[in-house]
Amino acid sequence: MATSGTYVTEVPLKGSAEKHYKRWKTENHLFPDAIGHHIQGVTVHDGEWDSHGSIKIWNYTCDGKQEVFKERRENDDENMAVTLRGLEGHVMEQLKVYDVIFQFIQKSPSDIVCKITMIWEKRTDDSPEPINYMKFVKSLAADMDHHVIKS
Repeated sequence: MATSGTYVTEVPLKGSAEKHYKRWKTENHLFPDAIGHHIQGVTVHDGEWDSHGSIKIWNYTCDGKQEVFKERRENDDENMAVTLRGLEGHVMEQLKVYDVIFQFIQKSPSDIVCKITMIWEKRTDDSPEPINYMKFVKSLAADMDHHVIKS
C-alpha cells in the first residue's frame, strides 16, 4: 500500500473572506492576469465557471516546470470552501489521490485566513511526497491576496 497523508496550513489574508471565496469559486479566469508567474491559463472543460462539479484545466508553473492539472470542482458555500479534486495531469502521474481544499475563514473583522488542506496518496512507494505542490498552492493563496483586496 502506498503512502498517504494530509497537509494543513493557514495563509493570512486581507479584505473579506467572502471576496476571497468568490474569487476562488467563480473568477478563476482572472488568475493568469493576476498571478501569471504561477498560472498561465484556466479553462472550463465541463460545466460553468462557478458550478459545483465543473471540470477545469489549469496550465501552471511549479518549481520552474510547465504543468497541466485537470480537476473537478466542489463548492461549499456554507463553509466558504472550494475543493479541487485531481483527475489528470502531471501531479496525477505521481499521486492516486490529490485533493486540495481552500477554506476562507473570517476569524475577526481584520483577521482572515485561507486554510489549505491537501489530501494525497502516492501511486507507488517510490513516488515523492507532494511537498512541492503544497508550497505551490500556499503561494497561490498568498499571491492572490493582493489582487483580491485591490479589486
